[in-house]
Amino acid sequence: VQLQASGGGLVQPGGSLRLACVGSGFTLDYYSIGWFRQAPGKEREAVSCFGSDGGTSHEDSVKGRFAISDDKGKNTVYLQMDSLRPEDTAVYYCAAARTRVCYLLTDWYSHWGQGTLVTVSS
Repeated sequence: VQLQASGGGLVQPGGSLRLACVGSGFTLDYYSIGWFRQAPGKEREAVSCFGSDGGTSHEDSVKGRFAISDDKGKNTVYLQMDSLRPEDTAVYYCAAARTRVCYLLTDWYSHWGQGTLVTVSS
């Protein structure tokens, strides 16, 4: 199981970015994907997740601003981030768990990809 996160960059407050998590060695039919972030000097925190059952969950601070979706044909899960704020600045990671239901818990996931840096600044 391997995961490749991409799509990070520098964006102004109020702007948008779309992150992609491409999986290999497994199929989204049986795996849930979680997105996490870690800001400098802070612990890693959950952001959003997409279960293999199609269910989704979002951390409170991103509800209404972030959306998560999948493209099973590309074995990819996307995190659409709108109305970005400076406090969204972090390295974003995606992770996979062989489960139908996803949870916003770091320990739920056993496979992790490298991160992609998102910087929100004017």
